[in-house]
Amino acid sequence: MSKRLSRTVLGVAVLSLVTLGLPATASAGQHAKAERTVTDVVPAPVDAKPDPRANFRLGPATVIRTDREGKQVAEYLAGLLRPATGYRLPVVSGHRGGGPAISLETGHASDRVGSEGYQLKVSPSGVTLKANTDEGLFLGVQTLRQLLPSAIEAKTVQKRSWVVSGGTVLDYPRFGYRSAMLDVARHFFTPDQVKLYIDQIAQYKINNLHLHLSDDQGWRIEIKSWPKLATVGGQTAVGGAPGGYYTQEQYKDLVRYAASRHITIVPEIDMPGHTNAAQYSYAELNCDGKPIPPRTDIEVGYSSLCIGKDITYKFVDDVIRELSAITPGKYINIGGDEAHSTTPADYQTFATKVHPIVAKYGKTITGWHDIAKTNPPVSAVPQFWGTTGTDANVAAAAARGNKILMSPANKAYLDMKYHPQTPLGLSWAGLIEVKTGYDWDPATYLEGVTEKNVIGVEAPLWSETLITSDHIEFMAFPRLPGYAEIGWSPKDSRTWDAYRLRLAKQSPRWVQQGIDFYRSTQVDWK
Repeated sequence: MSKRLSRTVLGVAVLSLVTLGLPATASAGQHAKAERTVTDVVPAPVDAKPDPRANFRLGPATVIRTDREGKQVAEYLAGLLRPATGYRLPVVSGHRGGGPAISLETGHASDRVGSEGYQLKVSPSGVTLKANTDEGLFLGVQTLRQLLPSAIEAKTVQKRSWVVSGGTVLDYPRFGYRSAMLDVARHFFTPDQVKLYIDQIAQYKINNLHLHLSDDQGWRIEIKSWPKLATVGGQTAVGGAPGGYYTQEQYKDLVRYAASRHITIVPEIDMPGHTNAAQYSYAELNCDGKPIPPRTDIEVGYSSLCIGKDITYKFVDDVIRELSAITPGKYINIGGDEAHSTTPADYQTFATKVHPIVAKYGKTITGWHDIAKTNPPVSAVPQFWGTTGTDANVAAAAARGNKILMSPANKAYLDMKYHPQTPLGLSWAGLIEVKTGYDWDPATYLEGVTEKNVIGVEAPLWSETLITSDHIEFMAFPRLPGYAEIGWSPKDSRTWDAYRLRLAKQSPRWVQQGIDFYRSTQVDWK
């Protein structure tokens, strides 16, 4: 064979390998380049060491190898990667054969990473992800997907190479409770819209979704022993918008879907205030037994269950009983905020009667930080939503042993406007630009609440002004990943200057996913 012919054959071979997505030979001068490195991940890992010589090229011959415990996560990963690559990426048993592979291994990680952490190694021969649980594997997959080009998020086949950034990651969370809240009461969002939000928050290692299921403007969950809560109270929304509610089967489907993303649904029934939709549905819940009109404005503080009537506690018992039966998670949120029409004595009476009801059905109380003044069980989790750095009741609860969920409204409320001209949202707690939302620490924000007292962080999204999924996305992104990082990453590894660079590199992924995000001038999106 002539030298010229040999070069031609070699060139065709190399071209074929590249076309197939397979690594070409070093002698051909082919070097796989990654779009980003392991240090670009959001939330920032505990330890990440990039190695550009260790990049792995995903190709049509790649398999996803796993053990029995990791199979569900492996199938999830395959589902993420197949649409854009067009590759089969079969999920195979861990003991089968060699060849290029992404290997998911359960139970082989360091004790250091605990139940949610993972170890990730990317080398030219493959990717190895180790964790002690399938939850850890799932969270590691969220890091792995960020090491691929942004085009991996596309829903149709993209003709390009797929390079996984080389290096190693050892990672585990700072706080075990990392949450987002979606208000489906002020405006109703369909099950599919909630599932979309679940997928969006899962990629940033958030592990709880707090659903605000009832308020003055609407009741959103079927309670079979009180059917008019849904059929009457579920038909209203802010500004006269269409209402809606979840049947118990739909709710259970949401719970299952969230669980498949290792997210726990925490349902909230707000009481004794924020109850107009319930009182509109059943006149007997009012002290005078007379019907009241629906409310579709956004005022707060005017409604209250009738504390002295026995039927109030039958109502609460029935609601908690039915909701507990379809909620596998440990928490039931009983609200408790802005009960301005309930006297302090009545508020305490209500708490004294309701707290045992929650316990009776095997659940643990969480609620807005107002519940701290009732001396709740030490297992209860008050959620701080204030805007100042002091709260004597919360500090006292922390001193008694209650864990505090941190959601200061002037830092963590996703419905606050970015700037005065933001077309959506409110501003009563202040304006929250991206830096403002990122640049605070849950262990130092509130006097008397330190690292050991904090269970985690939640980013609530209230929906008085939000009607569509685009609205949800515009207010959540780009701030939501910052709250995820506050909850996950080591405090000492977080700086705004470094974060804003990593955040900018997330935007091409959001474009591929169709996320309608706010292009803050504080971030160089180019």
